[in-house]
Amino acid sequence: MKSILARPAAKELYEQDFLEWTARNAELLRSGRVQEADLEHIAEELEDMGKRQKHELTSRIRVLLTHLLKWQLQSQRRSGSWKATINNQRGEFSSLLDDMPSLGNILGQSLPLVYRRAVLKAVGETGLPENMFPPACPFSLDQVLDPEFLPQ
Repeated sequence: MKSILARPAAKELYEQDFLEWTARNAELLRSGRVQEADLEHIAEELEDMGKRQKHELTSRIRVLLTHLLKWQLQSQRRSGSWKATINNQRGEFSSLLDDMPSLGNILGQSLPLVYRRAVLKAVGETGLPENMFPPACPFSLDQVLDPEFLPQ
């Protein structure tokens, strides 16, 4: 039986107990004992955190674009729910940018791919043929983020 008092090295904890790994490495870094910290896994986790934030940003923009497209192409089906989703996604997106302004650079680069995914989602949700949707994003980034903008 393992002794409760025996503490494995920080690097050993990564696969055994992630929560303990995070606490131990934070403790080591705060106390200046960097050489004992699991720097390789810390670096990986930091990169993964950035990837998760990027994914959240693109996911929110995809949902927003999907609803803007539905608003534009199905005017007879517009609803308060669609408008609420548009407003909610804009608000969450704005909060993300306030916290991490560099995410805005990512959006400019990934907008064509995110738009393509939004079209596919809108096709699935509306039943409209894909050729009814513009081949490129019909909205400027400023329009997408403008809380007052709704396509006609």
